[in-house]
This record gives sequence, C-alpha cells and structure tokens, in this order.
Amino acid sequence: MSRAFVKESDDETVPLPDRPISPHRNFVTTRGIAAIEANLNRFEAAHRSAVAKDNKQAVAMALREVRYWSARRSNAEVVKPPSAPDRVAFATTVTLRREDGREQTFTIVGEDEADPSGGTISYVAPLARAAMGRARGDSIDLSGQTAVILNIIS
Repeated sequence: MSRAFVKESDDETVPLPDRPISPHRNFVTTRGIAAIEANLNRFEAAHRSAVAKDNKQAVAMALREVRYWSARRSNAEVVKPPSAPDRVAFATTVTLRREDGREQTFTIVGEDEADPSGGTISYVAPLARAAMGRARGDSIDLSGQTAVILNIIS
C-alpha cells in the first residue's frame, strides 16, 4: 500500500511557531522583570507537567511560551523611574486632562507589562510617545485633540 494513504498518528503534533518578538528595545520596570521571571517559571513547570503526562500538545504550547519568555528575559533592560521627574519618561505616572475635561492617569511601562485597563501603557503606544519628554503644563496632540499634562510622578 502506498504511504500516501496511511493516516498519520493523532499523537503527533506540529511544533507551534514562535510568538513574535517586538523589534523595540525590551525596557521593563522592576515589576516587569519579576513578571517575566514568574511567567517563565510558570511555563517551565507546565512543560515539566506536560512531559510527565505525555501530552504532546501541551508540551508544544508550553515550549512555545518558554521560548518567548526566555527571549524576553535575555534582552530585558530594567529601567528605574527617575527620583524626581520633571519630564515624562519610562516608568513615570502621568496625569493629563483632555479637551472634554476628562482626566486620565497612566504609568508608562514595557510592552509585556502594559495593561491599559489597569492604568499601564507601553512606552511604544501612541499616547506614551506623544507624552515622553514633555513637562508639566505642556500640551500634547492626541488624534486631533489636545491634552495638558497635569502631573508627573515616579
């Protein structure tokens, strides 16, 4: 019988492609590097568990995450917040007022630790890029609207 008509085993899995790595520098806060370590430890444990259970799909998924978090740890650059910031910078917390009167507070962090709903944004996000280097009282353009920086803390 020709090999073309033989069904491959369902137990075989195709290795998952790597998660994309950002081309930007991997700036992280001290919390960010701790989160990377925690994720790496969690997926290494998941990998060991999957191997012990002979779960090939779970092994592939865990290995993909281990590769990602290992790469992120290897190129992480911990940036400490300035002690008395007079300008918006990485790891600072910024409060601004938009034209409509709404106030918004956010902390600028690394890409892997960004959580806009939790008040953190990536340093490569448009809002962070617009604010970086600006001082208290400066105006920034946000998609055709203006916002004024009210406060900067570390």
